[in-house]
Amino acid sequence: MTDDDGTAAVAAATSTLGYEQARDELIEVVRRLEAGGTTLEESLALWERGEELAKICRHWLEGARARLDAALARPQDGDEG
Repeated sequence: MTDDDGTAAVAAATSTLGYEQARDELIEVVRRLEAGGTTLEESLALWERGEELAKICRHWLEGARARLDAALARPQDGDEG
């Protein structure tokens, strides 16, 4: 991973982890952090994983938004007139 924002890593992770999987794992990470009872090192590892998962979710959502925007920009049948 040579880029500063982790784009390549996110793209690679996105190809193996679907949006719903990433979202569900992120929910579990947040639940564990909120519950407490973890060591500082465990909490940091959870936080880092949560950041990765949030980027994966954001990547999926941005892709979905781009697809919707493209579909809405195409002329529909009967729109020419």
